Amino acid sequence: FFFIYLLHTMFWLLATLLSLTDAYVLKSLNRLEGLRRGFQPSMQTTSDFKTGLTIEFEGSAWKVTEFLHVKPGKGSAFVRSKLKNLESGNVLEKTWKAGESITVAQVDKEDMTFSYNDGDDMVFMNMETYEEERIPRADIGKAEFISDEMQLQVLKWQGKAIDVQVPNTVTLLVTETEPGAKGNTAQGRAEKPATLETGAVINVPIFISEGTLIKIDTDTRKYLGRVND
Repeated sequence: FFFIYLLHTMFWLLATLLSLTDAYVLKSLNRLEGLRRGFQPSMQTTSDFKTGLTIEFEGSAWKVTEFLHVKPGKGSAFVRSKLKNLESGNVLEKTWKAGESITVAQVDKEDMTFSYNDGDDMVFMNMETYEEERIPRADIGKAEFISDEMQLQVLKWQGKAIDVQVPNTVTLLVTETEPGAKGNTAQGRAEKPATLETGAVINVPIFISEGTLIKIDTDTRKYLGRVND
């Protein structure tokens, strides 16, 4: 009788253990599935197009560089777009149906510092791990406004660095401009070309001199003012 009772107890303990194990495994699988879904690219439509948006198309990451919503007098509305492949650099002109679904790429951001130029590449460093990322200068939007040791966010897709997020406003030094030169009149004020420390050339007011720190809108390439203003 005691032996039968012992076997019964052992079977009950084993069944309980298996039940708990199954519940833990199922819970873990559900958690992993939730995480996997959380990292899936989000689905949007062509109505969400904006310049600089990164989408997944035909197995690659593409940046929207231009787009135009067209609504003809007859027929269905559509969207013309120009896309840049962030891996190969190839440019594609594609027409979409209005409201057509698109896949927004899951892009990760990593804080890094611009370190140096190496040929056609710009090299960025993670100041905590000292790991470097190289990105072709031609693939970086607004590369002309990146100065030495500027802190930026490097964009990564599937672990590969594909672009850099340059701030909408930056402060740069004027390294070359003609003193008191006559310039073009734009919106009622005289302007002249000025070369910045990064090599970019923009128009500035005629009173700006070499050695002046100025603020620039990197989207419009417009002078915003002197730092001390």
